[in-house]
Amino acid sequence: MQPRVAKEGSMIAQLQRGLLAVIWGLAALALWGLWSRSPALAVGVAWAVLALNAGVLGLEFLLAAWHNRREPVPRAGALVLLQAWWGEAVAATRVFGHWQPFAAGAVPDQVAPGRHPGLRPVLLLHGYVCNRGFWTPWLQAFRAEGRPFMALTLEPPFASIDAQADAVGAAVRTLTEATGRAPVVLAHSMGGLVLRAWWRAHSARGLPDAVHHAITLGTPHHGTWLARWAHTANVRQMRLGSDWLRALAQGEPAERAARFTCVHSNTDNVVFPAGTATLAGARNVLVRGLGHVALACDDRLRAEVMGWIAATDEAPAPTSRAEA
Repeated sequence: MQPRVAKEGSMIAQLQRGLLAVIWGLAALALWGLWSRSPALAVGVAWAVLALNAGVLGLEFLLAAWHNRREPVPRAGALVLLQAWWGEAVAATRVFGHWQPFAAGAVPDQVAPGRHPGLRPVLLLHGYVCNRGFWTPWLQAFRAEGRPFMALTLEPPFASIDAQADAVGAAVRTLTEATGRAPVVLAHSMGGLVLRAWWRAHSARGLPDAVHHAITLGTPHHGTWLARWAHTANVRQMRLGSDWLRALAQGEPAERAARFTCVHSNTDNVVFPAGTATLAGARNVLVRGLGHVALACDDRLRAEVMGWIAATDEAPAPTSRAEA
């Protein structure tokens, strides 16, 4: 069975195109309705409409800084927070203003081995209110490299994490059968929990491990404080210390964490406190000064993660339940 792949018309793409139409429509309405009264007022109101998301991001960074004050991570000063806020605003504009609503299918999956058949495949899983367009620069880089990859759009977007995990197994099988190698899974935010939910169910059926390694970027492995403000099924599961998260951890073998690299930031404006994005027993990598979406948009971090993935190309094929 082929896993569901993203199309331009995915639910999230449609919702975000509609939201963009509303925002730009309101800005245009402000210009039209207020210009005759005061051009300065008209431009100011239009800019306020367009900058509303940046204001919300600023509030998130302040909340994250407050909740991280007792975390064992470097304290972010005002300048670092300001730079992180700006970087996140730029990243969010690219992701939610173009890649996801208009270009989710622009870079198709590359499943078959290319000119370098020894490259390990990669499965990419996005986070909440996202689609495969989130990964656009990564997909372009993997395609240029000739590395096999698949990027899923997880739907329905507001269903439980367990329901969204259904497509993961089919994608893993597709990549493994096409390349003869177990994939690395690269997941952002909620995508890491989707992977863990699928992996737990996969192991519970007595099946051998099918994933070589997992790299998570800003995944709320222990939940996030911010999740208290949303009420969809998957966000309720991501609340700090939720029953679902506790059951997930209890259902995983103790050695599973060693198969994870967890990237977390001291300025993540969505997943905080910062330690919630780590796993005991995993390789936990701290990056500084990057916001939540920017974790997947930063060129230097992307190059570093791609280096980690390249290092797995030399690993031997799986020979047992615990893959080499």
